[in-house]
Amino acid sequence: MKKNGVYDQVKSALSGREIIEFAGIEANPHYETLMQAVTIIKKEGINFLLAVGGGSVVDGTKFIAAAVDFEGDTWDILSKNAVVKSAIPFGVVLTLAATGSEMNTAAVVTKAATQEKRHFYSPLVFPKFSVLDHETTFSLPPRQVSNGIVDAFTHTMEQYLTYPVNAPLQDRMAEAILKTLTEEGPKTLANPTDYNSRANFMWCATMALNGIIAVGVPQDWTTHMIGHELTALHGLDHGQSLAVVLPNTLTVKRDNKWQKLLQYAARVWDIHEGSEEERITAAIAKTRNFFESVGTRTKLSDYGVGLDTIPQIVDRLKAYGYTALGEKQDVTPETVEKILTLCA
Repeated sequence: MKKNGVYDQVKSALSGREIIEFAGIEANPHYETLMQAVTIIKKEGINFLLAVGGGSVVDGTKFIAAAVDFEGDTWDILSKNAVVKSAIPFGVVLTLAATGSEMNTAAVVTKAATQEKRHFYSPLVFPKFSVLDHETTFSLPPRQVSNGIVDAFTHTMEQYLTYPVNAPLQDRMAEAILKTLTEEGPKTLANPTDYNSRANFMWCATMALNGIIAVGVPQDWTTHMIGHELTALHGLDHGQSLAVVLPNTLTVKRDNKWQKLLQYAARVWDIHEGSEEERITAAIAKTRNFFESVGTRTKLSDYGVGLDTIPQIVDRLKAYGYTALGEKQDVTPETVEKILTLCA
């Protein structure tokens, strides 16, 4: 943030105002760290927050905003879906395109002490404003850009790759995001300072999870729930966990997703030859190859994770009550085991 000049820009914009800085929010923000900020806010009587950073900083700020005036155990916001009744207003200066948190009401937080990665939603944590200047992302390392591409792609797939419900506008909006990511992702990695490709990528990431493509359509989110456990237990980047899980979720659930997989094959990957089975197989392979092509590996073994993690992940999902995941609530613990076995 200091390297790309954002820090100085923000400080200059806030000149004349009383500010208190809080740094050190981790990738996959830790509950313990965020609660330190809550303590400071209560002590100092802070009445507005500004998240300057990527999705983890924004997610962390959302939780902080919700936790300050929460009555009771603040972990309940994440673990028990406790209702948030008030939140400190906040704005965003985004420095990394990936999560879409700058334009939605969701946040994900990790409790380091128990290795739990949990999420919450509240309309009260929608940012008052978000500044998206893609030039601030020119200095990002390739790994973060690659993770962002995978994250935005998978966010879109979770809302698109389910089953047909006669929502052609929503489908085509999702396909536009996917197609743009396949075109602009490699460009922006190859030339990080290309103004247009980086701008297009950043806008895709925002549009992928701001709620627009989700209107009136079924959603999956199996890949994310499994991916969260891989991050919490083994430290995979969020994008890395999604790249590992998504192709295998599509493989295991291909029968349920048959018609949308065929549509995806034709409209996103221009696959028109072969039997339906062959086209679907090719589309899933294209998905995996795309993730690999932008620098994100797609197997657990690439990250030193073995199949011995499967029972632990399955047990944790059971403990959270995630025993009927997916757009048809038919992803059982046994299904999760099949998906993870293919991830090896």
